[in-house]
Amino acid sequence: MLFLEIGLKAQSGVYFLSLLVLKDRKKMTNLFEHKTVIITGASAGVGAACARAFAVQNAKLVLVARGESGLNSIAGELREHCEVLPVVMDVASSEDCLALLEKAETAFGAVHIIINNAGMHSRGDLEKVAPKDVAAMVDINLRAPLLLSCAALPYLRRAGSGAIVNIGSLAGRAPLQGAATYSATKAGLRAFSLALADELRDSGIDVGVVSPGPIDTGFIMDEIDAVEDIVFSQPMSSTEQVAEAVLKVAAGEETEVVLPASSAKLTHLSYLFPRLRRLLRPSLYAKGRKNKQKYRNRQTGK
Repeated sequence: MLFLEIGLKAQSGVYFLSLLVLKDRKKMTNLFEHKTVIITGASAGVGAACARAFAVQNAKLVLVARGESGLNSIAGELREHCEVLPVVMDVASSEDCLALLEKAETAFGAVHIIINNAGMHSRGDLEKVAPKDVAAMVDINLRAPLLLSCAALPYLRRAGSGAIVNIGSLAGRAPLQGAATYSATKAGLRAFSLALADELRDSGIDVGVVSPGPIDTGFIMDEIDAVEDIVFSQPMSSTEQVAEAVLKVAAGEETEVVLPASSAKLTHLSYLFPRLRRLLRPSLYAKGRKNKQKYRNRQTGK
């Protein structure tokens, strides 16, 4: 099946074309039909893109976010395509995470797929970050997906099969200065994903991680001046590209998808050879500053 959505939308006075193509794959055709999919951080960005991608497959969606307005907006958009249960909650609450699974199973009869997408990033060198924000990043980026994954396993086993997909980052593949805590949480989430994938191998439950670089969303574009220049040295991905990668992992086709693919080798080498990482840093910062200015110009319509 080929799903092609061409939408013309405005951002800061600049019109651009958004193209989403979900390629035909025999393994993925109707694979998620009537499957219950829980997506955290679903009100915008990658979470909303994942919701739309699963809606195309007629999945049953449990959409989670803290903001009620944005959550209701995406839920209302998708209700004409599939069943949707919006849940306003904070993933940092252990009690809310446990109650979420019960709500999903009660509403739709089973829980099949968990997409741990909710994230937080308080930017800057560690000395400039408030301790409460460090704790919040650990709670939202790492503790919550670990807890939700652990609590979800009995539900996935009762369903007979399932998947857990965690949204990581290139910052989790190689240390990123100016984002020490965020980088640490994403590295931990990646390690957890790969270890759990081995634990559950041949169980019928697929586990994996999508590790994107910069994504064209408000997560970085609304804070562009605070984002480390080096982040923009890597090509920007769209939310639709990340959502397509999530579907690949949920389908058991991949354990990790790195976006863009060219960054996989760079982050791997940077992790293995810290001296090389430091030698490359000045040129990557220079490239990132140049690209950042292009994105600023786009936002201002220049």
